[in-house]
Amino acid sequence: MSAKEKKETAINREGFTTLLVTAAVLAVINIVLFIPGIYGIGSWIFLAVSLIVFLLLLNFFRNPCRHFPSDDRDKVVVASADGVIVAIEEVDETEYFHDRRILVSTFMNLFDVHANWYPVNGTVRKISHQEGSFHAADKPKSSTENERSMVVIETEDGQEVMVRQIAGLMARRIVTYPSVGDKCRIDQHLGFIKLGSRVDIYLPLGSLVCVKMDEKVKADLTILAKLP
Repeated sequence: MSAKEKKETAINREGFTTLLVTAAVLAVINIVLFIPGIYGIGSWIFLAVSLIVFLLLLNFFRNPCRHFPSDDRDKVVVASADGVIVAIEEVDETEYFHDRRILVSTFMNLFDVHANWYPVNGTVRKISHQEGSFHAADKPKSSTENERSMVVIETEDGQEVMVRQIAGLMARRIVTYPSVGDKCRIDQHLGFIKLGSRVDIYLPLGSLVCVKMDEKVKADLTILAKLP
């Protein structure tokens, strides 16, 4: 799927099938439970639980309309995910760069928006998916041991930024939209991760990190860093 603009909707397209199937199953069960002879207090309890479950799913798959509030996007790295900053450190990146990079990691809980946005303007140069474990996504080892997808973007001035979507303890599906060679920009969706998960961004050394540990960030709105 290319990085071209898609029509924005209140619900992320990754949730359409899940929501329709869930609504249909819950509706059938509730109709049966309200048949005379079966109807009772349990019917009302299940109806209440059904509504709560469906509202939680609607919240999980919500797709807020966002646009980075500044026209100055040169060397700016914007958050790719909603969540909390759980790592800011210099690390050896061994999958693609094979050198030292600055890692900035965002952990998403079940109540965060799970759509992911591009952090920079540029061209997609590399995409890969790697099978792995399903450790809790807020743990450091999830970056290298969990199932993950990697997207490397070359900015307009030739610098490379890696975005790594990481599955969590419960997440079992990572969706990555672009293809190699796609032009991408801030404000566009990069993908989606179902359930709790993590997004790592690897930056060149010398980048100025603009967030701090435990800070709450918003995708496509919060500036994570500025490239050197």
